[in-house]
Amino acid sequence: MDIRELADVFKALGDPTRLQILALLNVRDCCVCELVPLFGISQPAVSKHLARLRAARLVRENRRGQWVFYALNRERLKEILAAIDPLPDLDGPLKELADRGPAPMCSAEPATGTPAAVTPTAVIKREVR
Repeated sequence: MDIRELADVFKALGDPTRLQILALLNVRDCCVCELVPLFGISQPAVSKHLARLRAARLVRENRRGQWVFYALNRERLKEILAAIDPLPDLDGPLKELADRGPAPMCSAEPATGTPAAVTPTAVIKREVR
């Protein structure tokens, strides 16, 4: 899973209603008609939330006759957790940052170029000058 896909997953998780839907689906599968009265929003609104979760592959659909039940995609959750540790695409930049250390301009007095103590007061003094 690349970093963009992971960001899309977290965008899908960034809505309180969608998080609550996932919490309910963690208990049992539900159809849209069961979710509508719980959230006090319209059926199309619930369907849009489920579509967003489905696009991120966080939920699966199970057809049962004329009804569609939604289930938490536990395998996808495992993939997400595995992708977070370590985060993809950050190994190079993190190593470069660690190897370089603090940038000279961040830790030097503008007038003298000598290292300065980095404290909130020092930062404020630099900005005021």
